Amino acid sequence: MLHIPSLADIPSDIPEPSVLVPTMGALHDGHATLIRAAREIAGESGSVLVSIFLNPLQFDRPDDLADYPRTLETDLALCRDLGANAVFTPSSTEFYSADHSVVVRETLLSRNLCGATRPGHFEGVCTVVLKLFQVLRPTAAVFGKKDYQQLAIIRRLVRDLSLPVNIHGIETVRDPDGLALSSRNLTLNQKHRADASRIHRALLAARDLRETGEQRSEVYLQAARHHLLHDAPTGLKIDYLELVDRENLQLLPKVAGPALLAAAVYYDDVRLIDNVEI
Repeated sequence: MLHIPSLADIPSDIPEPSVLVPTMGALHDGHATLIRAAREIAGESGSVLVSIFLNPLQFDRPDDLADYPRTLETDLALCRDLGANAVFTPSSTEFYSADHSVVVRETLLSRNLCGATRPGHFEGVCTVVLKLFQVLRPTAAVFGKKDYQQLAIIRRLVRDLSLPVNIHGIETVRDPDGLALSSRNLTLNQKHRADASRIHRALLAARDLRETGEQRSEVYLQAARHHLLHDAPTGLKIDYLELVDRENLQLLPKVAGPALLAAAVYYDDVRLIDNVEI
């Protein structure tokens, strides 16, 4: 496996098809699933590229960036074990010039969900993804559906800027109790980790209303909110709970087609997101 620690070390002869798995490190089984999916897409003769870059532009809180887990040596070993061909680990000071002044802004899909509660987050996401596509030149990239809004925005980025990259969305990987795998799970205390599966259970309970023919968005949201807050531990707070169109991520008054029920929940300072398709 080739370790690429800087922009100057990127080789010019990466075998195609090349499939990129962008990450911020602290890799877990969810990332492993993405890397395996990338291998299936690339085939044995293609290349699987993993980027490990803790992108400062997409953090709206300095303390969140400071607390984010950093496990580079373990991450490199996992990438090697999974058969990645190369891992790109640039420093933020090299990746962004000290006086950088250009960012990429999406103006529709980022209005709701995480975009409404994390100012500038998706500017950071779009900017880093475009830069990764520019410097690594992948033919395809894979992203998890846990970050559904991110996936939708990156697809729009590729479409609107005519980027020659195929985007693949991979189903959310979960712990046995249903909690979506996330690097942030490592920062939960024991009590909150034991409780955190309530997020997925609440979304599933609301989703099941579809079987009754229910269409009113407020009914879905009330059901999910009830399950999120009933007997909740101290420290739990809902950041957002929304029902949106699955294509354009705009708020829905009723469920009459493909929809997404999405939530962000705080356990003290740890923010977790999840979603279910309806």
